Amino acid sequence: MTATLLVLFALGLLIGAPVAVSLGLSAGLVILIHDLPVTVLAQRAVNTLDSSPLLAVPLFILAAMLLGATGVTTHLFDLLRMLVGRIRGGMAHVNVLVSLIFSGMSGAALADIGALGGIQIRQMEYQGYSRRFASGITIAAATIGPIFPPSIPLIIFATAAEVSTIRALLAGVVPAIVVAMALMIQIALMARRYDLPRDDMRPSLPAIRRKAWISLPALLAPVLLVGGMISGFFGPTEAAGVTVAYAVLIGLLVYRSLSLEAFIDCSRETVLATANVLFVVAAAALFAWVLTMDRVPARAGAWLLEVSENPLVLLLILNLLLLVVGMFLEAIVAILIIAPIVAPALLQAGVPPEQLGVVFVLNLMLGLLTPPVGMSLYMVSIISKLPLQSVIRGVAPFYLSLFAALALVTLIPGLSTWLPNLVMK
Repeated sequence: MTATLLVLFALGLLIGAPVAVSLGLSAGLVILIHDLPVTVLAQRAVNTLDSSPLLAVPLFILAAMLLGATGVTTHLFDLLRMLVGRIRGGMAHVNVLVSLIFSGMSGAALADIGALGGIQIRQMEYQGYSRRFASGITIAAATIGPIFPPSIPLIIFATAAEVSTIRALLAGVVPAIVVAMALMIQIALMARRYDLPRDDMRPSLPAIRRKAWISLPALLAPVLLVGGMISGFFGPTEAAGVTVAYAVLIGLLVYRSLSLEAFIDCSRETVLATANVLFVVAAAALFAWVLTMDRVPARAGAWLLEVSENPLVLLLILNLLLLVVGMFLEAIVAILIIAPIVAPALLQAGVPPEQLGVVFVLNLMLGLLTPPVGMSLYMVSIISKLPLQSVIRGVAPFYLSLFAALALVTLIPGLSTWLPNLVMK
């Protein structure tokens, strides 16, 4: 059954069918071929989508769209440029810091690139950076978005692995900061070696204060989100709704830049993005159900535990698997297929579920930076108007800091478990 499923899935991809169609069609054909109940097709798809944590996905997408429409990204970029732009390599540091802050609003790497990529690359090129370098750091910094809450991939992981969504989201805070610090340390070293430029902006203290005041509502969005979950006032789904309401309020009352037309456009884009994500979720649920019926998770778990019961060894095996899979499969698809198979064995071996979620997502985000499927590469290639080969060469040096961050997250469980354990005793 599994062999038939995988062959049909591979054939779907080879003929150019969308991944979700390949997943659902291959699972449906296997169900028909092996005379399994056809009612499973609707039942599994609907039951998977009937999930409170998944309701956070469209709400977080809408919140990110609305905050982008208010122009907060420009204010954040200008503020950080005033603060750190004058140090050598300052604009590259600004790129990372803006991605870190904006990740508290978006939850997706491609959303960060779409909202910030054009601004970041243009400004860095204007200040004397090569377009290739600017494209590379923009892609590398975008990996922070899916780790820091609100993280759509972490929500999907928590659903697939049946672990606490709020703990999974909180687990991403410290690792996201670790990734940002690793990138900034590498930038600092490269700034000395390659004599990276300084920003030509020389802002006065009153100008900085004015820009900080203007940017304050945007800076408070991640604080509201993470603080609300830490305090227990609301869970991930409620946090998503509150963030949407906050985005509407600051767009109407503070920045006064959110028009009815913009709101409708944001809503339309949210519906399209949500439909794409949930179509994949429903199709992958059918695919995973067929694997479960063929006892693949049980057999894979038994094999993993036969190889080793050492949590670190199992995490290293998982890292290798996900790094390869991430080159060919989109992150959400990979999570929905692989997490139900390997998570039980790793959790049984003692790997904390929070650490497992962060390792999953960080690995698969590295897949966005690697050919042949790496969507971040293609997206930045379009934005920067550079050939794909140049974009790959631009991001290649930053693999070093990203893999260093992955190694730290893998070797030190406390980076992922400290905050959830601190606030959810």
